[in-house]
Amino acid sequence: MSRIKDFFTGILDSGKHNSLSNKRKKLFLAAFASILLASALIGIVVGVKSRKSSSGDTSPESLTASSAHSIVKSACSSTFYPELCYSTVTSHPDVTTKVKNIKNVIELAVNITLTAVEESYFRIKKLSARKTLTEREVTALHDCLEMVSETLEELHDVVKDLKEYKLKGSIKQHAIDLKTLMSSAITNQETCLDGFSHDGADKKVRKELEKGEKRVEKMCSNALAMICNMTNKDVADEMKMNVGRKLKEEEQNGEWPEWLSAGDRRLLQTGTVTPNVVVAADGSGNYKTVAAAVAAAPSKSSARYVIRIKAGVYRENVEVPSAKTNIMFLGDGRKNTIITGSRSVKGGSTTFDSATVAVVGNGFLAKDVTFQNTAGAANHQAVALRVGSDLSAFYQCDMLAYQDTLYVHKNRQFYINCLIAGTVDFIFGNAAVVFQDCDIHARRPGSGQKNMLTAQGRTDANQNTGIVIQKCRIGATSDLQPVIGSFPTYLGRPWKQYSRTVVMQSSITNVIQPAGWYEWDGNFALDTLTYREYQNTGAGAGTSGRVKWKGYKVITSSTEAQGYTAGTFIGGGNWLRATGFPFSLGL
Repeated sequence: MSRIKDFFTGILDSGKHNSLSNKRKKLFLAAFASILLASALIGIVVGVKSRKSSSGDTSPESLTASSAHSIVKSACSSTFYPELCYSTVTSHPDVTTKVKNIKNVIELAVNITLTAVEESYFRIKKLSARKTLTEREVTALHDCLEMVSETLEELHDVVKDLKEYKLKGSIKQHAIDLKTLMSSAITNQETCLDGFSHDGADKKVRKELEKGEKRVEKMCSNALAMICNMTNKDVADEMKMNVGRKLKEEEQNGEWPEWLSAGDRRLLQTGTVTPNVVVAADGSGNYKTVAAAVAAAPSKSSARYVIRIKAGVYRENVEVPSAKTNIMFLGDGRKNTIITGSRSVKGGSTTFDSATVAVVGNGFLAKDVTFQNTAGAANHQAVALRVGSDLSAFYQCDMLAYQDTLYVHKNRQFYINCLIAGTVDFIFGNAAVVFQDCDIHARRPGSGQKNMLTAQGRTDANQNTGIVIQKCRIGATSDLQPVIGSFPTYLGRPWKQYSRTVVMQSSITNVIQPAGWYEWDGNFALDTLTYREYQNTGAGAGTSGRVKWKGYKVITSSTEAQGYTAGTFIGGGNWLRATGFPFSLGL
């Protein structure tokens, strides 16, 4: 402004020699000064705008980036790890072009997580090449590679389902599927690390893996939180639109699901099951072992593939891998058809790998078969049956072992009219599972041990997982009954931070201690767990002496209890009828 002032002064000085009158001079100079001042101000404004433009603050690109980052920040605010969420998504080179809404943020977050899981694979492979590993460490790393493979499959399915979200089928069903897949992906990371918790040497390997696995778990947790945030409102809106009309899954109680093949519909309508192959130990069937029959089954089959297992004792370890879908084991009666093994942690296995039968392929069914592990109480964790199969069901089956009998690992599962017997944590895992009309019996444990019916492994408050025991009979086996006072038995203890177990409408004998539930480790998870009881009967069902934990409650509302039924908790209306097994969707 001083230069403008000097310029004006110069004009005034030169004006002394001008022949114009003083009055005309003054008018001219005033007008000219106004023009110059206006021009100067315009120049300043233009200069400011020019500088803003050159810095990129108001360009279309900067506006797009700002908008995308704002959407990401908003989406990430619903997660448990918002800083990790925001930094990973916004650092992606395509964030500006791909993010227009919360669904785009989730898609990008899942794709970034896929890359992180692939990096985990190479990290685990590198560790596996070491020559100093113990036998169990080698097995645990193999378990981790299996978890990586399954996580990749689940995340790819999430990407596929997100593309179809709101475009095809029920929003509610998409929401349940998405939550199930992400819950399972989180569980896989925990399962990998759990394999290195048996002794000091194991824990050294665990430490090398922990940072990477926990990072993937947090990324999966963030994706799950955003999915819940997006779908909960959409599902509520869909429900409002369907007021007065039955939802599709409810209508399917009287119809066959669309995805069920015509052949399977005829099979279920007639009530007869025609086996594809027969297993007989005496050589009278197509195969002598169950494992051989599974290996020969078609991969990724949409039609039911029935393996009839004739009466006999089959001493083998069987795995139904993820590629073997819709397989059914049909026995000659649970007391006659027995698949048995004896792997255990004390014998050098991991808990995960100790399973006599391990089922991963989706849509698995079993009827009239006993799954057994005979390692005994002294050998610690020894699984009879491990199930990670989504939409799997078991009818009239026995699961017999001691510690860790039934590993309900992940995904949606249903058990009807089965017997599960064991000692410590004998129903454990992080599936969304309902037991109906089952006998759940504690047996005599090792010296100094306590019996725990359940050890549920939910690690994230958004996971749609938990153990529901409905209309069952909780008691003791004949070897425990005479010495019940010497071996305290409880309904469960919290294996993980957000452990969730519900016992309702069941008969409970005096085998259960008045406190009902037991601590895992001091105050761990007592405030964050969800333990519920509803309308149970019997000598062990009284709740006046139950634990006083913040996370424990007696349900008094039928509406709340309805949330834990097969129809609601595992979406049973969409798939249980297709099993051909009996079931109840409500209370």
